[in-house]
Amino acid sequence: MRALCWRFLALVFVALGLIGVVLPGMPTTVFMLLAAWASGKGWPALNAWLLAHPRFGPPIDNWYRYRAIPRRAKWLAAISMLISMPLICISANVLWVQWLVPSVMCVVLLWLCTRPELVVTRS
Repeated sequence: MRALCWRFLALVFVALGLIGVVLPGMPTTVFMLLAAWASGKGWPALNAWLLAHPRFGPPIDNWYRYRAIPRRAKWLAAISMLISMPLICISANVLWVQWLVPSVMCVVLLWLCTRPELVVTRS
């Protein structure tokens, strides 16, 4: 039963990550990292697939090895959050959503900026 819960959670994160591929303002890398984490707990085959994937694998591997996030990913996340914040504040009908979601985004952005960047050296 426990493995089934991890598998379900991994699938939810993969689905959200795939939505993020086509939907601006929705992160992809974060959800794929979460999918790798959840699949590592109960679905080794999915975890191996994510790590071997040509697009999703390298950022996941960089996170596993170095806890590093590429500068490009940081910039894309920051820009999408900065675009999304005013849209959420304008479109949300509930006051607590107008405050909570941008506040969480700011905390995530601050955390993201404090993560190391992977420096690739070429010889």
